[in-house]
Amino acid sequence: MQEFILNTHIYMGKEGLDELLDGVEKAFIVTDKFLHDSGMVKYLTEPMEKHHVAYEIFSEVKPDPDIATVTRGIGKMQEFQPQILFALGGGSPIDAAKAINWLSVKGGLSEKIKFVAVPTTSGTGSEVSMFSVISDPDKSAKYPLVSKELLPDAAILDAELVKSVPPSVTADTGIDVLTHAIEAFVSLNANDFTDAAAEKAMKLVRGNLMKVYKNPDDMEARQKMHHASCLAGLAFSNAGLGLNHGMAHTLGAHFHIPHGRANGILLPYVMAFNAGCHDKLTPVAKRYARIARVLRLEGPSIRQSAFSVIRTTRQYIKQLHIPDTIESAGVSREDFEGALEEMAQAAYADACTRTNPRECSVEEIKEVFRHAYTGRLI
Repeated sequence: MQEFILNTHIYMGKEGLDELLDGVEKAFIVTDKFLHDSGMVKYLTEPMEKHHVAYEIFSEVKPDPDIATVTRGIGKMQEFQPQILFALGGGSPIDAAKAINWLSVKGGLSEKIKFVAVPTTSGTGSEVSMFSVISDPDKSAKYPLVSKELLPDAAILDAELVKSVPPSVTADTGIDVLTHAIEAFVSLNANDFTDAAAEKAMKLVRGNLMKVYKNPDDMEARQKMHHASCLAGLAFSNAGLGLNHGMAHTLGAHFHIPHGRANGILLPYVMAFNAGCHDKLTPVAKRYARIARVLRLEGPSIRQSAFSVIRTTRQYIKQLHIPDTIESAGVSREDFEGALEEMAQAAYADACTRTNPRECSVEEIKEVFRHAYTGRLI
């Protein structure tokens, strides 16, 4: 069954907080130590104080939130008994808050409360997606949770929250947006509605990511990237993702590569595999050719159009100073080969891989990993 779910009320600016806090007595904030210690959490606490809302801050979230952190967060929230939950941060605090909220209800520990996501990076689209990724460090694994009940009730998109993001993070998160949009566009579950969101997201990334990377003070471009992230989130939340994310989850978990960067490293190689660039063109090549048309990279044939968008994507990644191979990301050949079988098995089993447009075996995934390690594209 095809569907397109719009659950999240999107506020484009801080003014939405007044409406969200009206009548609220207690609020619970999930964030990370940096946002707490840097004072950025005041974005939420100052309006709360103005509205006489009592609040508690859970700031223990680290990159790639793990099961233990989620468990502690559930305990803290149960003690405080809030009426509204805010997640302030990038993908990690929002994913942690989703899991805390969902598992509290699922476990019968609390009633459902209003959940508001406030992203401080333009990348994950987590504020409008029904996905959450929780890690298990002991197993070097990441587990995608997928449920409509994970969707936030509201989101605040405010470029003021991302104006201090350094260029390297802007690049990593921006490529994450592009990966979300491309994977959603070629997904087995893509439809007219997800295509529209993905196409617009790709256009916004192409028109604004490099501007923000070169000039962090370009607030108009920053707001556009915030919108691109949200649109890509709507697309992949409804259409699903693909092999790129399946591989990035395990690559990042094994070698501690930031999620967006892992996606960027792998993206051209997964696109080349899906399109059949190494053997015979697949039907997916037509979808990549359509992306080329959307981004004004179209060639005289489907083959040339698909190749054009794949090559341009790799060049774009290089211009953002993201490593273009796993080796250049600092992974030794010995460590890579030692983890390859386990990574390929994990990527094959990953929930995101189910909607990849081309079926793949563990051996084929190993081959894509090898191409991404050495840099063999076409």
